[in-house]
Amino acid sequence: MNAVAVARGSRIAAAASLCALALLCLAWELWFAPLRPGGSWLALKALPLLWIAPGIVRGRIYTYRASTMLILAYFAEGIVRAWSEQGLSAGLAGAEILLSGVFFGAAITYVRAGHTVRSTAPTTAA
Repeated sequence: MNAVAVARGSRIAAAASLCALALLCLAWELWFAPLRPGGSWLALKALPLLWIAPGIVRGRIYTYRASTMLILAYFAEGIVRAWSEQGLSAGLAGAEILLSGVFFGAAITYVRAGHTVRSTAPTTAA
């Protein structure tokens, strides 16, 4: 498989997992298993995901690099909540772990494939 196809596939996987993670965060804290009945302010944790979404969708390498650090906070939250909670919240935490892991892997793959594409692209003299 060539680097362009890998970059395209990982970009799609990263965007899809980011959108799914943002929706999961909102649904988890507003409807499925909020900390307080009726929803909680913890739903605002989806805002950083929405903030980086335009750069991820556009394929900006810098956003992908920075987002790999951000997504680790969601991974860590999922680990903690999967360990400490029971029932539906533990299952939702497992989904958060999975989606953040998929995003992290796809983002790293996109950055590496993008570097390969840029380094093998022919340069033109102006």
